Amino acid sequence: MDRTTTRPHGRRWLGGALALAVGSGLVLVGGAGTAQAADVNVAKNAGFENGLANWSCSAGSGAAVSSPVRTGAGALRATPAGLDNAKCVQTVAVKPNSTYTLSAWVQGGYAYLGASNTGTGSGSVSTWTPDSPSWKQLTTTFTTGASTTSVEIYTHGWYGTSPYSVDDVSVFGPDGGGGQDPDPVVPSTPAGLAAGTVTSSSVDLSWGAVSGATGYKVYRDGGNPQTVTGTSATISGLSADTAYQFQVAATNSAGESAKSGAVSARTAKVTDPGPGPAVPKHALTGYWQNFNNGATVQKLRDVQAQYDIIAVSFADSTTTAGQIVFNLDPAVGYASVADFKADIAAKKAAGKSVIISVGGEKGNVTINSDASATAFANSAYALMQEYGFNGVDIDLEHGINSTYLTKALRQLSAKAGSSLVLTMAPQTIDMQNTGTEYFKTALAVKDILTVVNMQYYNSGSMLGCDGKVYSQGSVDFLTALACIQIQGGLAPSQVGLGVPASTRGAGSGYVDPQIVKNALDCLTKLTSCGTFKPAQAWPTLRGAMTWSTNWDATAGNAWSNAVGPHVHNLP
Repeated sequence: MDRTTTRPHGRRWLGGALALAVGSGLVLVGGAGTAQAADVNVAKNAGFENGLANWSCSAGSGAAVSSPVRTGAGALRATPAGLDNAKCVQTVAVKPNSTYTLSAWVQGGYAYLGASNTGTGSGSVSTWTPDSPSWKQLTTTFTTGASTTSVEIYTHGWYGTSPYSVDDVSVFGPDGGGGQDPDPVVPSTPAGLAAGTVTSSSVDLSWGAVSGATGYKVYRDGGNPQTVTGTSATISGLSADTAYQFQVAATNSAGESAKSGAVSARTAKVTDPGPGPAVPKHALTGYWQNFNNGATVQKLRDVQAQYDIIAVSFADSTTTAGQIVFNLDPAVGYASVADFKADIAAKKAAGKSVIISVGGEKGNVTINSDASATAFANSAYALMQEYGFNGVDIDLEHGINSTYLTKALRQLSAKAGSSLVLTMAPQTIDMQNTGTEYFKTALAVKDILTVVNMQYYNSGSMLGCDGKVYSQGSVDFLTALACIQIQGGLAPSQVGLGVPASTRGAGSGYVDPQIVKNALDCLTKLTSCGTFKPAQAWPTLRGAMTWSTNWDATAGNAWSNAVGPHVHNLP
């Protein structure tokens, strides 16, 4: 969803960037050298356990981070900006006339791995991968020239794309005289153990990274060790209003350190915001903007009565992967957070569901590990308890990991119970087939999913369920793409039509409310169809969604006044 007046059409422009990359010789390279008995990894600080030692990153674009990591306690995270592609390099000692296998594990945005000044062929090799939501290994090989004693290895991203992460770099081949990193020794004891956010069933912990550690064990009351790879953990499954003591130890292949000093934390008392109203059989969803981007500024109490589900946009991420918070924007005009909470309670009393939306055009919440999944579930539930939200909306537009997002949502469901309202707002490209990460997530949580309100805008043409291409802005576009979701396994009651409330609400894809009504009639009654007509009617179709209640108000509430009654009068 937009925080700005309009938004670009996703990432389709990257096709041009890829063509440029391939044209420049940045192509996938296969093959791997055969390791000899004496071969070693000649890269130094290959796992970034010692920060950026031995590495140099352009324009300060790289940083050693504790999350996400593949192994150990550190990894590289580099962020392209402007004309800088976040290139990080290291010069390694090599042996002339020798073959080396270059590899690294990457995650996140576009990532390149290569070597230059090899002394043979063009003097360089490289390989790359597009966005990867989970760790993926890049591998290539190079042969050194007759007088080559050093080679520069590098990683970089692509201009204007998301940050990328790198871990476990290897330049495997004959020792060029520089040796390799020494074998690990038992790591030292972690320092700085501290307790953070607590809920009625969990405690967030964090501590300082330990050089040479590949993992950590968190102890609760002297036992019950939980193994993690990063420098934070959420300890869940705890009893409410109970004091606990925690310690942490660092581990690697050489052994385990002594336990740290203990830190105490007490879980919160149980509070219950109440289940809230049931979502109607046919529902209208609207996103409420917690910011001012030129649309009519509203308080929640001002949201039009036609809306059954109000998605508060948006939650904010924190430095802890997966964790979300909510920061009420002063631009909305509330005198206090208490007034905002009172408006939520009033909307619920009026039969509405108020949920917190996660993501949006600029939101980037990373859920790609067990720890981040638990952090998401715990923090989302904490917001539900604090503000009275009925559930969450998943509007992540920068890539998701279906495995861990599913775990996060199931943990949240276990905490919130059967009254949880769970909605999603994928882009059209995310729901073209059941193999996409978004579609896989929706199917994996089908038993707890309320509705998927796909965004039928900022899209361009897409395939319908009949294999034909349909243009954005038509009845056929709405009906043929909704058909894909139902044929792919979602119940009709879990499908809604998401469109802008006005021409200013999105960069493209606005349709007259009459087209939305025609599409609803086509899908539920097989009337008012365009050239595409479903093989059967789906009278239980959930309804429609719009971005946003604010843009609707800017246009005189024309959208909700037209579409709302039509949704509520569906069969």
